[in-house]
Amino acid sequence: MKLPENLILKLEARKQNNSLRQLPSFNNLVDFSSNDYIGFSRSEAIFKQAHHYLVENEIIQNGATGSRLISGNHYLYQITESLIAEFHEAESALIFNSGYDANLGFFSAVPQRNDVILYDELSHASIRDGILMSNAKSYKFNHNDFEDLERLITKFQFSKTQIPTNIYVVTETVFSMDGDSPNLEELVQLTEKYNCYLVVDEAHTLGVFGEKGEGLAQYLNLHSKIFARIMTFGKGLGCHGAVVLGSTKLKEYLVNFVRSFIYTTGLSPHSVSTILVAYQHLETEKVTIDQLRQNIVFFNQQRNLLGLKPIFVRSKSAIQSAIIPGNENVKHIAQQLQDKGFDVKPILSPTVPEGQERLRFCIHSYNPEEEINQVLELLRDFVF
Repeated sequence: MKLPENLILKLEARKQNNSLRQLPSFNNLVDFSSNDYIGFSRSEAIFKQAHHYLVENEIIQNGATGSRLISGNHYLYQITESLIAEFHEAESALIFNSGYDANLGFFSAVPQRNDVILYDELSHASIRDGILMSNAKSYKFNHNDFEDLERLITKFQFSKTQIPTNIYVVTETVFSMDGDSPNLEELVQLTEKYNCYLVVDEAHTLGVFGEKGEGLAQYLNLHSKIFARIMTFGKGLGCHGAVVLGSTKLKEYLVNFVRSFIYTTGLSPHSVSTILVAYQHLETEKVTIDQLRQNIVFFNQQRNLLGLKPIFVRSKSAIQSAIIPGNENVKHIAQQLQDKGFDVKPILSPTVPEGQERLRFCIHSYNPEEEINQVLELLRDFVF
């Protein structure tokens, strides 16, 4: 059956501005594009241990599929959520099928009609999609601009009817396109001053920040002052799923009212076993996490030595972005790097604003210094 004409026109518009998305084919290029920051997705030990755990505990025979509220809540969930809560020093943990499901469910269900959501303008699409489904009013504040945030807080502290309003402040500890971070200490002070509920997405800090890769908020010892932390496993842990960390009452509320949790089949026993084993490996992978940090420092040092600092967004995370305006221009340079054997992806508008197109480098513990230096030297040669 033919695709509707209005959809064909939208596809043609993408082709015209050189921003049509296509599924990439598998390649054997040097990885500077995946979010597998500490190599867990390629870990043979984690794969074997996850399977062994299922067989040893006879979970394969006993694991059922279905919503967790019906038949899918195999006891491995309880073991894993307890371990995650302990690891992150939280009262409770609730596993979701993905970071998108967690954000969509949380923000559509927790803030209520009289509430206000104030979110960083660069928040991830999953956060913004969840907010769109909420009955609360929402307003964005300028990226990492807490003066602008405070202006909005004082404006919306009370509704027109003078009914006290719950204000939810939303940010990410590392932003996925820029790789930068907010001043979390200052943000916590501000939200405490006005009794706001702070929610942080830590998708890109798990496995990266902290002695055991526990995330930025916990590394800064601010986690107890945050209403909810959302951790995604598809980056640093290299597996499926996500978790919302918070109070026991918050978990009870989520189980009762979050549609993306209630009306979906729970993760398979093998997926949950992989999460469990990956967290156990975080406890013992200090050398790997340290190597990632060293590689991030080396990347920053080399880009500066090669005169590339002006085109990069300031970042201390595993995400390093070089601004190269224009979809055609950034795609051309990305293709040149790929032709030389390095998998570096272009980020095009409208994913990022027009004029902010970029090459996004993801640093890993398994990228040796030689690879980092080579890809940066090539970038210098292609840009200048």
